[in-house]
Amino acid sequence: MRYFLPVLLFIYGCNATAGSENKTTPTELPVITLAQKDTLLYQDYVTDIQAVKNVDIRARVQGFLENIFVDEGQTVKKGQLLFQINDQEYVTELAKAKANLSSAIAEAKGAELEVGRTKILVDKNVITRSELDLAEAKLKAAQAKIDEATASQTNAETKLSYTKVLSPFDGVIDRIPLKTGSLIDQGALLTNISDIHEVYAYFNVSENEYLQYEKAIKSDPHAQNNVIQLILSDGSKYGYDGKIETLDGQFDNNTGSIAFRARFDNPEKLLKHGASGKIRLTTEEDNAILVPQKSVFEIQDKNYVFLVDKNNTARMRSFVPKTRINQYYIIQSGLQAGDVIVYEGVQSLRDGTRITPRITNADSLIARR
Repeated sequence: MRYFLPVLLFIYGCNATAGSENKTTPTELPVITLAQKDTLLYQDYVTDIQAVKNVDIRARVQGFLENIFVDEGQTVKKGQLLFQINDQEYVTELAKAKANLSSAIAEAKGAELEVGRTKILVDKNVITRSELDLAEAKLKAAQAKIDEATASQTNAETKLSYTKVLSPFDGVIDRIPLKTGSLIDQGALLTNISDIHEVYAYFNVSENEYLQYEKAIKSDPHAQNNVIQLILSDGSKYGYDGKIETLDGQFDNNTGSIAFRARFDNPEKLLKHGASGKIRLTTEEDNAILVPQKSVFEIQDKNYVFLVDKNNTARMRSFVPKTRINQYYIIQSGLQAGDVIVYEGVQSLRDGTRITPRITNADSLIARR
């Protein structure tokens, strides 16, 4: 019998070890208690900020850039002189056009006198009617030359005026790539000017969010005038609220989204053309039950959470969401106020697993946003 004693001791030790492993403490997981309350929900969208007016200032004639009267970043007024292109060539062209017009006028005057003289002779039957017709034709040709010379003079005056580049509206000057003395071609970029006393903020929303917006407008027409907030790139809130003005006429085929446009006052000119930030929309939801997104998992297109019962056992529970905003689902059915659910760690859970719940305040999760 002494030969079997070590074997029995070994078996006993193994059973004791296995028993201790089966009695391990349940995993501790954070849980939250669902509550029904009036809630303000925030939805953020990346936005592209653009000036209400932003145009390229380009040369409309060729020539040497003679003077630059503004500097980059300078605020200018409508009609203010920005650039001067050398105008000697265009002054000469205008003088030539004026001379041609004077010559055409003189020629027409002579043709007019010839018509009058010829008409007297025809009335006295000294010459035939055909001579009068010929004189009148010459007069019409001379008058046509006046029209042509007038058009040439107007064109020369216009080109000369283009040598002075004026500001089309009040705004801020952008980069000036060319320097004084540069030879510039027609169409060359001189600078860019932006009117930023107000700015547009463009942001894209999904088709579902667009439909929710349209339903809200139909149920409450004043909802369209609700103010929206702008969060700057450093995370601070912009000091002025904006309003949604309009939206695109079609969805983007690549993203399935549609662009909205909001307008913000910019009296301090803090916002610049091309800046970025986030549009924050606020939604009021009465008697809402919110479930954090990290508490939810999907199986075959259905949404589930782990409901914790009185025995601290996690049970799968499906629910139907009303909508989804940022990191939360608003419950339509399947869950109710007072239900305790696992807040996070659902990926490692199985139905029927016992846990050690760690109570987490649901309000603090919303405040953390």
